[in-house]
Amino acid sequence: MTLTLYGREYCGLCLTMRDQLALLGSEQGFATRWIDVDDDPVLEARYDELVPVLADPDDVEICHYHLDFAALGERLAKFR
Repeated sequence: MTLTLYGREYCGLCLTMRDQLALLGSEQGFATRWIDVDDDPVLEARYDELVPVLADPDDVEICHYHLDFAALGERLAKFR
């Protein structure tokens, strides 16, 4: 399973969530795809001040700003 993390390279919250997901993904068997919203005007308009935004494989938001471990666990359970 692959989750999508929308963020920005210069965003400290984004980089923190990316690091957390890399560790959790290796432990729990999921991958994370990074998308920089500044590379796409549509994504920039959609997520602008919300980044980082973590989305499930159906592109449904799991959480934003900080990693919500409970919400992530619930969403992972739905896809397993």
